[in-house]
Amino acid sequence: MIVADYRELAEQLARIREGRALALTNGCFDVLHVGHVRLIRAAAQEGDVLVVALNTDESVRRNKGEKRPFVPLDERMEVIDALEGVDFVTSFGEPTADGLLEALRPDVHVKGTDWTAENVPERDVVLAYGGRIAICGDPKSHSSSEILDRMGD
Repeated sequence: MIVADYRELAEQLARIREGRALALTNGCFDVLHVGHVRLIRAAAQEGDVLVVALNTDESVRRNKGEKRPFVPLDERMEVIDALEGVDFVTSFGEPTADGLLEALRPDVHVKGTDWTAENVPERDVVLAYGGRIAICGDPKSHSSSEILDRMGD
Protein backbone atom coordinates (compact mmCIF):
# COMPACT_ATOMS: atom_id res chain seq x y z
CA MET A 1 0.00 0.00 0.00
CA ILE A 2 1.34 3.41 -0.94
CA VAL A 3 1.10 6.15 1.66
CA ALA A 4 3.18 8.97 0.24
CA ASP A 5 3.47 11.02 3.46
CA TYR A 6 5.30 9.11 6.18
CA ARG A 7 3.53 11.15 8.88
CA GLU A 8 0.20 9.81 7.65
CA LEU A 9 1.70 6.32 7.51
CA ALA A 10 2.77 6.64 11.16
CA GLU A 11 -0.90 7.06 12.12
CA GLN A 12 -1.92 4.00 10.10
CA LEU A 13 0.88 1.87 11.52
CA ALA A 14 -0.11 2.75 15.08
CA ARG A 15 -3.43 0.98 14.47
CA ILE A 16 -1.98 -2.27 13.04
CA ARG A 17 1.32 -2.62 14.79
CA GLU A 18 0.28 -4.29 18.05
CA GLY A 19 2.51 -7.33 18.56
CA ARG A 20 4.08 -7.07 15.12
CA ALA A 21 7.69 -6.21 14.36
CA LEU A 22 8.14 -3.37 11.89
CA ALA A 23 11.12 -3.39 9.52
CA LEU A 24 12.07 -0.40 7.36
CA THR A 25 14.53 0.09 4.56
CA ASN A 26 15.05 3.22 2.53
CA GLY A 27 16.75 4.51 -0.59
CA CYS A 28 16.30 6.12 -3.99
CA PHE A 29 15.38 2.92 -5.87
CA ASP A 30 15.65 4.93 -9.09
CA VAL A 31 16.56 2.22 -11.59
CA LEU A 32 15.53 -1.03 -9.95
CA HIS A 33 18.11 -3.82 -10.11
CA VAL A 34 18.72 -7.21 -8.55
CA GLY A 35 20.59 -5.70 -5.59
CA HIS A 36 17.46 -3.73 -4.68
CA VAL A 37 15.29 -6.82 -4.97
CA ARG A 38 17.65 -8.85 -2.78
CA LEU A 39 17.77 -6.09 -0.16
CA ILE A 40 13.99 -5.79 -0.04
CA ARG A 41 13.54 -9.58 0.11
CA ALA A 42 16.00 -9.78 3.03
CA ALA A 43 14.41 -6.77 4.75
CA ALA A 44 11.02 -8.49 4.64
CA GLN A 45 12.52 -11.36 6.65
CA GLU A 46 13.52 -8.97 9.45
CA GLY A 47 9.98 -8.13 10.54
CA ASP A 48 6.28 -8.88 10.24
CA VAL A 49 5.55 -5.64 8.39
CA LEU A 50 7.91 -4.06 5.86
CA VAL A 51 7.98 -0.37 5.01
CA VAL A 52 10.12 0.83 2.11
CA ALA A 53 10.77 4.58 2.18
CA LEU A 54 11.89 6.31 -1.01
CA ASN A 55 13.72 9.59 -1.35
CA THR A 56 11.59 12.24 -3.04
CA ASP A 57 12.65 13.47 -6.48
CA GLU A 58 14.20 16.63 -5.01
CA SER A 59 16.06 14.57 -2.42
CA VAL A 60 17.42 12.27 -5.14
CA ARG A 61 18.62 15.32 -7.09
CA ARG A 62 20.44 16.59 -4.00
CA ASN A 63 22.09 13.20 -3.48
CA LYS A 64 22.71 12.01 -7.05
CA GLY A 65 22.81 15.14 -9.21
CA GLU A 66 20.47 17.18 -11.39
CA LYS A 67 19.93 14.43 -13.99
CA ARG A 68 18.39 12.10 -11.42
CA PRO A 69 15.99 10.54 -10.77
CA PHE A 70 15.25 8.96 -14.11
CA VAL A 71 12.00 7.55 -12.77
CA PRO A 72 9.64 9.94 -10.94
CA LEU A 73 8.65 9.24 -7.35
CA ASP A 74 5.07 8.12 -8.03
CA GLU A 75 6.30 5.51 -10.51
CA ARG A 76 9.15 4.35 -8.27
CA MET A 77 6.66 3.91 -5.44
CA GLU A 78 4.32 1.88 -7.63
CA VAL A 79 7.12 -0.44 -8.73
CA ILE A 80 8.32 -1.03 -5.16
CA ASP A 81 4.74 -1.57 -3.97
CA ALA A 82 4.39 -4.38 -6.54
CA LEU A 83 7.26 -6.37 -5.01
CA GLU A 84 6.50 -9.38 -2.87
CA GLY A 85 7.06 -8.77 0.83
CA VAL A 86 6.49 -5.00 0.72
CA ASP A 87 3.59 -3.95 2.93
CA PHE A 88 3.87 -0.16 2.75
CA VAL A 89 5.72 2.33 0.56
CA THR A 90 6.27 5.90 1.66
CA SER A 91 8.60 8.79 0.91
CA PHE A 92 10.72 11.39 2.64
CA GLY A 93 12.38 14.55 1.42
CA GLU A 94 14.66 15.45 4.28
CA PRO A 95 18.46 15.16 3.84
CA THR A 96 18.57 12.25 6.30
CA ALA A 97 16.09 9.57 7.35
CA ASP A 98 16.19 10.70 10.99
CA GLY A 99 12.71 12.29 10.99
CA LEU A 100 11.24 9.31 9.15
CA LEU A 101 12.72 6.91 11.69
CA GLU A 102 11.60 8.99 14.66
CA ALA A 103 8.05 9.10 13.27
CA LEU A 104 7.76 5.41 12.34
CA ARG A 105 10.10 3.93 14.97
CA PRO A 106 10.73 0.65 13.17
CA ASP A 107 11.92 -2.22 15.30
CA VAL A 108 14.55 -2.92 12.63
CA HIS A 109 16.20 -0.40 10.33
CA VAL A 110 17.56 -2.37 7.38
CA LYS A 111 20.49 -1.06 5.34
CA GLY A 112 22.44 -2.57 2.48
CA THR A 113 25.90 -4.10 2.65
CA ASP A 114 27.58 -0.84 1.69
CA TRP A 115 27.05 0.06 5.36
CA THR A 116 28.04 -1.47 8.68
CA ALA A 117 25.95 -1.32 11.84
CA GLU A 118 28.51 1.14 13.18
CA ASN A 119 28.46 3.66 10.31
CA VAL A 120 24.77 3.81 9.38
CA PRO A 121 24.03 7.57 9.45
CA GLU A 122 20.82 7.13 11.45
CA ARG A 123 22.40 4.76 13.96
CA ASP A 124 22.05 7.04 16.99
CA VAL A 125 18.37 7.73 16.27
CA VAL A 126 17.54 4.04 15.92
CA LEU A 127 19.41 3.02 19.06
CA ALA A 128 17.91 5.93 21.07
CA TYR A 129 14.35 4.63 20.65
CA GLY A 130 15.39 1.00 21.20
CA GLY A 131 15.49 -0.25 17.62
CA ARG A 132 18.16 -2.34 16.00
CA ILE A 133 20.07 -2.12 12.73
CA ALA A 134 20.31 -5.03 10.32
CA ILE A 135 22.70 -5.14 7.38
CA CYS A 136 21.11 -7.18 4.59
CA GLY A 137 21.32 -8.01 0.93
CA ASP A 138 24.11 -9.16 -1.29
CA PRO A 139 27.52 -7.52 -1.59
CA LYS A 140 27.30 -4.04 -3.09
CA SER A 141 28.19 -5.13 -6.62
CA HIS A 142 25.15 -3.60 -8.34
CA SER A 143 24.22 0.05 -8.74
CA SER A 144 21.76 2.12 -10.70
CA SER A 145 24.54 4.54 -11.58
CA GLU A 146 26.62 1.73 -13.06
CA ILE A 147 23.70 0.50 -15.15
CA LEU A 148 23.02 4.04 -16.39
CA ASP A 149 26.69 4.53 -17.25
CA ARG A 150 26.71 1.33 -19.30
CA MET A 151 23.54 2.38 -21.11
CA GLY A 152 25.22 5.63 -22.12
CA ASP A 153 28.04 3.80 -23.88
